[in-house]
Amino acid sequence: MSKLPLTMAVGPYEHVRDLATGQVSVEGVDLNFLQLTTLEIFHRMTERQEFDVGEMSFGRYIGMRGQGNDSLVALPVFVSRVFRHAAMFIRSNGPVQKPEDLIGKRIGVPEWAQTAGIYMRGWLQHEVGAKLADVEWVLGGLNHPNPHREALELPPDFRAVHVDDRSLNDLLIAGDIEALFSASAPRGFGGQGAPIARLFPDFMAAEEAYYHKTGIFPIMHIVCLRSALVQQHPWLALNLLKAFEQAKNNSLDRLKFPSMSRYALPWSNAYVGRTRTIFGEDFWPYGVAANRRTLQAFVRYAHEQGVSRRLLSVEELFAAGAAETGTFYSAQGEPAA
Repeated sequence: MSKLPLTMAVGPYEHVRDLATGQVSVEGVDLNFLQLTTLEIFHRMTERQEFDVGEMSFGRYIGMRGQGNDSLVALPVFVSRVFRHAAMFIRSNGPVQKPEDLIGKRIGVPEWAQTAGIYMRGWLQHEVGAKLADVEWVLGGLNHPNPHREALELPPDFRAVHVDDRSLNDLLIAGDIEALFSASAPRGFGGQGAPIARLFPDFMAAEEAYYHKTGIFPIMHIVCLRSALVQQHPWLALNLLKAFEQAKNNSLDRLKFPSMSRYALPWSNAYVGRTRTIFGEDFWPYGVAANRRTLQAFVRYAHEQGVSRRLLSVEELFAAGAAETGTFYSAQGEPAA
C-alpha cells in the first residue's frame, strides 16, 4: 500500500531533529521535510498553504480561527515556547522602573497580533492589574520606520496609534513612549550605559516566579496542517502527533548523560537538572491536558485584546483525535509496542 506524500516545513529545532533526519517516521506517510525560517513558513503557510504541515505563529492561528477561517487546524505540538519577561524594555533613566509604573503609559508594540505581545499584554492586565484601555499603544517598526499599517479590530475602548516616520527604538530613547514590548530586542539595548534596559534585569527569577504562580509556560509556535487533509485522512493527525512526540522524547533523552558535554554549553547538565526540578521530567509537554492553563489563558487574552473576534474553546483549536499524548493503544486494547 502506497504512503501518503506530505511536505512539512518546520524550523531547525533539536526536538524536531529526528523527524528531519528520518530517524523518526510518520506511520503511513512519505515525508518531505523542509527546514526554513519561521517567518517564511508563516507567510507561505497562511497566504498560499504551500505546505501540508507547517509551523505557525500561535497568535496568527488564533486570529484566523477567531475570524472563521478554518482552512488550517492545529496539532497540540508546541515547537517554540518562551517566557517573555525578558522582552519588556524601558528607558534606562525613564519613569518606568517597576511593573506598576506601566499603568496608563504609552507602550510600543511592533505588531498587535504578535504572540509574544499577546502574552505580555495579558500579563499586564491579569498580573499587574492594568486596564489595557488606559494604555496608549503605539505601533511601528522596531528598529526602522515601518509605513505598513496592520489591520486592527481592537475593542472599542482601546487606543492605538501608528507611527511610520520613526522606529519604536527611537521613540523609547526620546521619551515619546515609556516602554516597549517586543520579542526581539531593540538596537538601543545592551551594554554598559545603553539607553534601553530590561524592565526585569533578573528576568529568569521573574519568569520562574510567574510560572509557579500561574502555571503558564507561554507557547509561541504550534504546528498546523491543512484541514482538508484531516477530513480526507482521519488517521493522519494522530500519526503526526505520535511522531512529533517520539522526536521530542528522543531529544529529552539526549539530555540525560551527565558524564559528557553533549551540548557546547558550560553547566548544561546542572541547568537541565534545575529545569526538571521546576517543570518535572517532561518539561516540554505536548497535548492539551498538560498545557490547559497556558492554552486557556492565551485564548482569553487573544479575545480580550481583539486578536480573536470570539472566545475560542481550547478543544476547537486542535484536530479531532489528536488532543492528547501519552500511551497509545492498539486495536486490541493493549499498549502499542
